[in-house]
Amino acid sequence: MARFLSQCGVQAAFGVISIHNMPILDAFHRLGQVRFVPARGEQGATGMADAYARVSGGLGVVITSTGTAAGNTCGAMVEAQTAGTPLLHITGQVELPYLDRNLAYIHEARDQMSMMKSLCKSAWRIWDAQSALGVLRAAVRDAMSAPAGPVGLEIPIDVQEMLVDLPDDLSPLPLLGAQPDAAALDALAAALARSRRPLLWLGGGARGAGAAVQRLVALGIGVVSSTQGRGILREDHPLSLGAFNIHAPVEAFYASCDAMLVVGSKLRSNETFKYRLRLPQPLYRIDADPAQEGRNYASRQFVCGDAALTLHGLAERLEQRRAAGGFVIDPAFAADLRQAHDAAVALVRKGLAPYAPLVDNLQQIAGSRPLWVRDVTVSNSTWGNRLLQLFGPRDGVHALGGGIGQGFQMGIGAAIAEQLRPDAKPRKVLCLSGDGGLMVNVGELATAVQEQADLLIVLMNDRGYGVIRNIQDAQYGGRRVYADLHTPDFAQLAGALGLGYLRLDRIEDVGARLAEAAAQRGPLILEVDMNAIGPYQTVFAGPPVRKS
Repeated sequence: MARFLSQCGVQAAFGVISIHNMPILDAFHRLGQVRFVPARGEQGATGMADAYARVSGGLGVVITSTGTAAGNTCGAMVEAQTAGTPLLHITGQVELPYLDRNLAYIHEARDQMSMMKSLCKSAWRIWDAQSALGVLRAAVRDAMSAPAGPVGLEIPIDVQEMLVDLPDDLSPLPLLGAQPDAAALDALAAALARSRRPLLWLGGGARGAGAAVQRLVALGIGVVSSTQGRGILREDHPLSLGAFNIHAPVEAFYASCDAMLVVGSKLRSNETFKYRLRLPQPLYRIDADPAQEGRNYASRQFVCGDAALTLHGLAERLEQRRAAGGFVIDPAFAADLRQAHDAAVALVRKGLAPYAPLVDNLQQIAGSRPLWVRDVTVSNSTWGNRLLQLFGPRDGVHALGGGIGQGFQMGIGAAIAEQLRPDAKPRKVLCLSGDGGLMVNVGELATAVQEQADLLIVLMNDRGYGVIRNIQDAQYGGRRVYADLHTPDFAQLAGALGLGYLRLDRIEDVGARLAEAAAQRGPLILEVDMNAIGPYQTVFAGPPVRKS
């Protein structure tokens, strides 16, 4: 297993050592080719592996014990499933003679495979050492092939301990790419060629299609993205709307468009006003998952295929039509798009006062190579998911499923991926967190220190669940209950852990504090005292909805 995962390009795995995975981790140590990051809990380890995969573009690996330990991964596995992350969860299992017999054996979980199947794209069990390599190959290919997703793999401890001859060939299987139908591509190209103001909506499934997107943008087609599809086209590109996909100026611009092509996106509820966002018509769709046809929004045409293969095929056909004079973009389209983008940016910036200088200085520190990891917070929902610009498809990581506390775990995984980059200077990870989310991860703060993750934690501290308070004010008559939390003295907590710490309680000092934080290496908390600085001008009270 250790050798095979190394052949798959895996440079780091995450987890918690246990009696029921020690043979695997002992092999990792002896071989020395895959770094193992010992987290303090299995959920944290899974979040780290998830972000490692998203940032590196490879396979994330989390290794746990069976039973309770495997169950501890559930929340983070739901996140990986939501985000379509290629993640391999390797868990132990009790000895074969006691397996699936409900004998209350230590670390046993009743029907663990069903739990894993509900959380994963697929789940596998290795019954014997002879079949181990074949099952490993199948599991990894399934996790990595589009539509990608988490895969579970359980291995009984006595199977882990079996000795077999090392196979001559330990290479992984080639990934499965969904080839688009040529006739379907011809029809889609013919339909799009009739439009003069077409727009692409890019989701996370299009992350590997950047070159093909560039070809389409060169023809004059505009781009808007989901939060998961950010950076596929640089967000400073004149034809990019970024992720300002539900803001009023952009929706007004949609009304002037005469076609939209959605690529690799589920058009999620919180990015479409629960599927009531008025999108351009006709609506076309490309996805590697055929079940996405017609889901959430009806589509005029659907092409099943890998995003990169399909968009390259589409670009080739439209380029030919353009050369023949058969595909002409409205000359006012680009300027209208830019006007809508700028109006949406101005709207968001107005609402985040007095924190606009924080965003501007974060953008300056991030420079041209940002790595922006966000937890579910009022601050992220207000501006973090959209306003700080991203320039590449692996520049941003967000807890897509909405689970609080997962962003910090992901920040550690992103930092480990950067430490192992062979081709460029590692980037500092900027991690946006709230005080409630950070307290979920007190143990993982120690992991960040132990692994010397180069991580700047921008801690937006309002001493409680700010979004819950806002919802209670808006919908429950101002009855604020269970949202005010005891929070520690983060300076003392950081000191006890050997973690860097700075405090910001005057927005005028933000430039100096961020410059000081950026100059330091390793994990550091920059605590932003929101009670001292003040509230946002726009109150965020949960995902936006539309009643009609």
